[in-house]
Amino acid sequence: MLRRPAPRFPALAATAALLGALFVFGAPSPAQAVPDTIPLNITNNSGRGEPVYVYNLGTLLTTGQQGWADANGTFHAWPAGGNPPTPAPDASIAGPAAGQSKTIRIPKFSGRIYFSYGQKLDFRLTTGGLVQPAVQNPSDPNRNILFNWSEYTLNDSGLWLNSTQVDMFSAPYAVGVRRADGSTSTTGHLKSGGYNAVFNGLRAQSGGWAGLVQTRSDGTVVRALSPGHGVGNGALPASVMDDYINRVWQRYATSTLTVTPFADQPNTKYFGRVSGGVMNFTSGSGAVVTSFQKPDADSVFGCHKLLDAPNDQVRGPISRTLCASFNRSTLLVNPNQPDTSSANFYQDGVTNHYARLIHGQMADGKAYAFAFDDVGHHESLVHDGNPQQAYLTLDPLS
Repeated sequence: MLRRPAPRFPALAATAALLGALFVFGAPSPAQAVPDTIPLNITNNSGRGEPVYVYNLGTLLTTGQQGWADANGTFHAWPAGGNPPTPAPDASIAGPAAGQSKTIRIPKFSGRIYFSYGQKLDFRLTTGGLVQPAVQNPSDPNRNILFNWSEYTLNDSGLWLNSTQVDMFSAPYAVGVRRADGSTSTTGHLKSGGYNAVFNGLRAQSGGWAGLVQTRSDGTVVRALSPGHGVGNGALPASVMDDYINRVWQRYATSTLTVTPFADQPNTKYFGRVSGGVMNFTSGSGAVVTSFQKPDADSVFGCHKLLDAPNDQVRGPISRTLCASFNRSTLLVNPNQPDTSSANFYQDGVTNHYARLIHGQMADGKAYAFAFDDVGHHESLVHDGNPQQAYLTLDPLS
């Protein structure tokens, strides 16, 4: 599965293409009799006493309409918005109290399941569509709310459900799916003490990484921003990856980087060399197939801009491989990419320390700490072609 970078939602900006393009899949599974809705069991193991609010927002796959689903899985299209943005209808579903579970139904959506503690989220509608929380912006009305979300697609080929830290690391949770044979697959749980360990690790990391941690006035830590958002709002220095990027460009001015982007196509290889400050990739015949300007930290962390990854068969697969390799800092230790063994990941002093810390604290080592964290199958994803039930477990903040 290829995962596109999560949309960047500026405060009070329309997201007309919301969520329908969050996932891009390869060849579909054989057609299954996937019902129009499936149950999602939400268990609150957080230990927190505040009420929980749940939202199921996304794009209806049958029509392309944006909207929300209620607890029964019934779709409701968003009404027209305004300029300035107008309040969205209250799409919240009362979640389970601490120690309890609640089952809702989710329809054939490509979307997000939000959950918040103690306070409902503030969603708005513009003339272009739904406005998402953008907590990297100090004026965002959701900035001081403790919340998080999961991303999913349910269609005729099955369910894809993940836990994500692409935009932020916050209230912990795990996802799961029950298969037709009764077995269950789960991912996303942190190690004991892992939640606080991520924040403490960021605070201890030199180079400005502590700036990603956001704390509200009562002292509650509400999240760590992703480094891409941190660079965007000045919380993390824009030069934080320059040293490593420069060393990579110097290395491949005199040697060749080999990219084999498809695990099932080992003979499809591209060869990168830097010339005149540009990394050109050639095919086996020597023809230049795509080129990359030297990226900056924002391009690396976001897998966009100078590392844009279109949904094609050449530039996109090369770019996602480069993006994963830069974030994991494997380009100087292995000229053959992707390096899919985690032994070499995050070993350089200049690396994506946010991703390093999150992966290090996950019980199974898997996370979506940047957009193409699925390169080499290190992502926190569950999938089944004939799902019987989905799970969302809210874990302790410790």
